[in-house]
Amino acid sequence: MSEKLEKFDKNGKLKSRFYNQELARLQVELVKLQEWIKAKKLKVIVIFEGRDAAGKGGVIKRINERLNPRVCRVVALGTPTEKEKTQWYFQRYVPHLPAGGEMVLFDRSWYNRAGVERVMGFCTDEEYWEFLRSCPNFERMLIRSGIILIKYWFSVSEEEQEKRFQARLKDPTKRWKLSDMDLKSRERWVYYSKAKDEMLNYTDTKLSPWYVVDADDKKKARLNTMRHLLATVPYGDLNLPEIKLKPRKQEKGYVRPPMQEQTFIPDYYGKAEDG
Repeated sequence: MSEKLEKFDKNGKLKSRFYNQELARLQVELVKLQEWIKAKKLKVIVIFEGRDAAGKGGVIKRINERLNPRVCRVVALGTPTEKEKTQWYFQRYVPHLPAGGEMVLFDRSWYNRAGVERVMGFCTDEEYWEFLRSCPNFERMLIRSGIILIKYWFSVSEEEQEKRFQARLKDPTKRWKLSDMDLKSRERWVYYSKAKDEMLNYTDTKLSPWYVVDADDKKKARLNTMRHLLATVPYGDLNLPEIKLKPRKQEKGYVRPPMQEQTFIPDYYGKAEDG
């Protein structure tokens, strides 16, 4: 009972202190996972899909925040070019697949075809159904090649999504997140629901399952996803050797040029002048 009281406030929300402590603990574990992936030459793909304003970006940011961008990188592709539109659909994603010792976080992925492209009419019915038929085979090839593939779907209620849209509208630092596509998706809630259900029906397989994240509570969604990721990719402690920093050696005979000859940016936050 006491543990529950320490975690939650009177409204059942995670207390900020507990959230920050748990976030810091999980980020340490993610660094260990990163080192394991690097040492064992693992190839890991994590896909983040879901409705607009479901909190995918926030989760990705917390996962990637303390990691080495050379090991863990985020892929968020824009609108396909005219050339890419003529390619095999999965072709534009293949160059971004991980090599040994890398983890790639896809902020939206090839599942665009089953979501926004389907709902907004950016692909033909033939292209859509071909995707649903071929996607499980494509993912089967990835997994057979040694890639660890993890797929997350972020589920948010209509009420919570509307609340977040309204917050974006009022916050000048988040206004850019409210795109024309977001506004159109807001009007097509049911169409997106149908598209999601159909997508899961075809691509939620035993070999490559979808993991659904209840994203109405952002803090819980972040911690739950991070813990699940850590539990899904087996890793261990490498017991890295202790590093000792030797005293710096003083180089003789080298004279640095005068600092006055360098152009410094203004100290906008320096001490206030007297008076």
